[in-house]
Amino acid sequence: MSEFLNGCRAIVGAANVLTDAADLERYLTDWRRRYTGKALAVVRPADTNEVATIVRLCNQHRVPLVPQGGNTGLVLGSVPDESGNAIVLSLSRMNRIRDTDTINNTMTVEAGCILEQVQNAAAEAGRLFPLSLAAEGSCTIGGNLATNAGGTAVLRYGNARDLCLGLEVVTAQGEVWSGLRGLRKDNTGYDLRNLFIGAEGTLGVITAAVLKLYPQPKAQLTALAAMQSPQDALRLLSIAQERCGATLTGFELMSDFCLRLVTKHFSQMRLPFPQSYPQYVLMELSDSESENHANDMLEGLVTEALEQGIIEDAAIASSIAQSKALWNLREHIPLAQAEEGKNIKHDVSVPISRIGEFIAVTDVQLAQAFPGCRMVTFGHLGDGNLHYNVSPPENASPDAFIASQRDINRVVHDSVHSFGGSISAEHGLGALKREEVRAYKSEVELGLMRTLKQALDPLNIMNPGKVL
Repeated sequence: MSEFLNGCRAIVGAANVLTDAADLERYLTDWRRRYTGKALAVVRPADTNEVATIVRLCNQHRVPLVPQGGNTGLVLGSVPDESGNAIVLSLSRMNRIRDTDTINNTMTVEAGCILEQVQNAAAEAGRLFPLSLAAEGSCTIGGNLATNAGGTAVLRYGNARDLCLGLEVVTAQGEVWSGLRGLRKDNTGYDLRNLFIGAEGTLGVITAAVLKLYPQPKAQLTALAAMQSPQDALRLLSIAQERCGATLTGFELMSDFCLRLVTKHFSQMRLPFPQSYPQYVLMELSDSESENHANDMLEGLVTEALEQGIIEDAAIASSIAQSKALWNLREHIPLAQAEEGKNIKHDVSVPISRIGEFIAVTDVQLAQAFPGCRMVTFGHLGDGNLHYNVSPPENASPDAFIASQRDINRVVHDSVHSFGGSISAEHGLGALKREEVRAYKSEVELGLMRTLKQALDPLNIMNPGKVL
């Protein structure tokens, strides 16, 4: 492999071909630090031409490659396996914002741009890029698109797929497809853009994208509502959509146990209520008219929900600081769960109307099969996406509980399937769910996916072992 590595050095420079173990570690270990793969090297190209040249070299030497952005994924999609045969193709140096068009409301960015960088650049131009994730300070646009990331604003703006108009992609043969067209309408053949979005780097390497921008809202208001059940949360969602329409941009469900974990492990955080309730919903309105208009709308919604007995109490943020404090409760749930110890995560989606029933049925199934397990249930109720996580019983051995992961997954995923849902809503399949998904997709669907993979990547060098 010395000839191959020397070829890489000639393309990107010796300083950008990392082979020392100390330099490789952060690229080889997954976000949750539960798995570490192996690689020949980490190669860090500076532009699309260097990516294409590296891919052609990989073809010549039959070396697999694993595209990587911020390495914040949760399904082992951005780390190599343990064979040590692949390189990690890190796009972190490709972080330029190439163009901002405020008339067309688009921004062209390279794949290595950090999501927060794009959000800030849009704000500086007087625009909004609405994709928002807990990992936005470290995840990259390329990774967001490769996994079709969701986040907290999907209800209003859609997934990453919906926020992208065009792509630049290096194919598995090392050719460059330049599809950076900022068009809302383009009916000229197969939709290649959507083929690569969500493919987790298994069909090609996304190197740049044209993203949609939106006008900055005149006001953003946040409220936390307390209620008895997920069914009440669905009733609240229904009247919120009727009253607020597209102004409703966030609708997050959180159980009492989620927030008790947050206040337990982050003592500076407090709930704004004198007592606890079984369920909470965090709502956000983004209004293009005025703050007074948004405030009247939100207060009217809360009043109606209280009068109908849908909610028990509500706190409306009256300042940016209070709004941030409410969102911090939501954003700290994964951190608090990590502080509590090992857990088994599920990123699932079911039809919105059946979420309450799904939670009730699956909670009972898990309690019967794994007595004492604790459910950490939260997520984007407005688009049907739940993070339905399972923590071990108190004082139980975490390692023994994690050893039951396959059985727990089967209970949860079988239930998701019975409700007409998906076992991956926004995290992707990666290597972690690659085999699991075979139980829930038909052979026709899997066969079509294999046909696409074989046609576009016949040598199987693009992120092998992921998705399929």
